[in-house]
Amino acid sequence: MRFFKNANYPILQWRKRAYIVTAALMVLGIGSMIYHAARGEGWLNYGVDFTGGTVVQVSFTHPVSADQVRDATRAAGYNDWEITRFGTGNDYVVRTPKFGQEAGADAQSRVQQALQTRFKPAVNGRGGDFSIARTEAVGPKAGNELQQRALMAILLSFAATLLYLWFRFEWRFGLAAITATIHDIVVTLGFLALTRMEISLGTVAAVLTIVGYSLHDTIIVFDRVREDLKKPRHGRTFIDILNKAINETLPRTTLTVATVLITLISLLVFGGPVIRGFADVLVLGISIGTFSSIFVASPVLYEIERHFPRKEKREQAVRSTTARRPNGGTRPGNDNRPGNNRPARTAEVPR
Repeated sequence: MRFFKNANYPILQWRKRAYIVTAALMVLGIGSMIYHAARGEGWLNYGVDFTGGTVVQVSFTHPVSADQVRDATRAAGYNDWEITRFGTGNDYVVRTPKFGQEAGADAQSRVQQALQTRFKPAVNGRGGDFSIARTEAVGPKAGNELQQRALMAILLSFAATLLYLWFRFEWRFGLAAITATIHDIVVTLGFLALTRMEISLGTVAAVLTIVGYSLHDTIIVFDRVREDLKKPRHGRTFIDILNKAINETLPRTTLTVATVLITLISLLVFGGPVIRGFADVLVLGISIGTFSSIFVASPVLYEIERHFPRKEKREQAVRSTTARRPNGGTRPGNDNRPGNNRPARTAEVPR
């Protein structure tokens, strides 16, 4: 069974609708970043891996709201601690912005003392209302280095991709692919800013995976376009070639996306809270990447081609050859051309 076997959708004719959807997603995401940055919360919710500090995971034995945990820490005098739910159970993450003396066991003891104002701690893992599950500490210098390296990894992937497509195809294809990939990253970051999902090293890995997947999906379509451009057009326009390439690769795109999403949904259901953030970003990114490879990359390539048309050397060569050779004629230089009634010259043999 093959989906979209005889697909013939006018994708390029729908590009204006795609532009509206793309603009709405990007405005919503960028607006969310600006809103949170203006409030002093940071345009993204960077985790302890990037900001530095200490993270303490607390497990409660009964349902507790985040406000109850926050009231307990504020009652102990810690108003700058961030309290977030971890997963779907009764676990919470307490993030302290300071590194220094609060690292390691000292941070664990501070969190435990703060929660004791409202809850009873467990003794040797038994009884009580809560227990400390884990403690992590990262220095601010290491966090800044991770931010710079994450940004550098994304920029280098862009540069390498643009260079490869420039030599493998041409600069028009490379610019269109990079534009579609930037669209995917901006929309994904906008989703992270809107939901205030914590940015960790796993999130960076997910974003880099999205970059690779989106580029791969786009290159598959562009490779088909490149093959069709080498063939005689027979009156077909550039829009017809793009539509044909997208429709021909649509069955492969559908099956690939379905397979990947099944795997990611399995991670969401069975992976647990530790990997859920990674899977969430990938599900969104793969969906956006598939949308952009169809409705963003090819329309951008069309707009580039429309404003910077290529030189059709092959058609010019065919037209010039046809002009030199009349219909039904033979090669120039042959005296036995149609319409020439003169007998052909014969070489005289010297006696």
